[in-house]
Amino acid sequence: MSKAGDLYGQSLYDLAAESNLSDEILGEMELIKGIFKENPDYVTLLSEPSVPKNERLKLVDEAFGDGCQQYLLNFIKILIEKGLLREFSACQKRFRKCYNEEHGIADALVTTAVALDEAQLKQLTDKLEKISGKKVLLKQKVDSGVLGGVRVDLEGQLFDGTVKGRLSELRKKVDETVI
Repeated sequence: MSKAGDLYGQSLYDLAAESNLSDEILGEMELIKGIFKENPDYVTLLSEPSVPKNERLKLVDEAFGDGCQQYLLNFIKILIEKGLLREFSACQKRFRKCYNEEHGIADALVTTAVALDEAQLKQLTDKLEKISGKKVLLKQKVDSGVLGGVRVDLEGQLFDGTVKGRLSELRKKVDETVI
């Protein structure tokens, strides 16, 4: 994460938590992050110094003014004024991290060769919650390159039970033995 993203994301979180708006602002930040990701030209326009600043701020008011919490709207305007709008994603990640820590939530990513069904996802989530002692928000990624098995990244801790991971470990042990 960037220093600006950490600083600004933390500041917005502190303000939101103090005002009991962290749930609302987190949801809105995730929506806006998606809008920015799907519309990179819009972010470019809002970051373009040749477009007068008051025009760029007016565009933000028109786009988000009615459906966005005022603190978040002002936050986006500050990022535009400071030339840091491209850091919005890093700010959102920091905000999410602060939110998760305060609410006892852990993000996890499960990678499998084929999609897991709802029952399997529930069973895995329950197991990860027992391991972490937190409520787990599990995202799923399908990657045929893992060949089989399951790889889970739980807050930076990697559990690799994939065929690819096992083959890699085996190859490493053979190399160590031969050398």
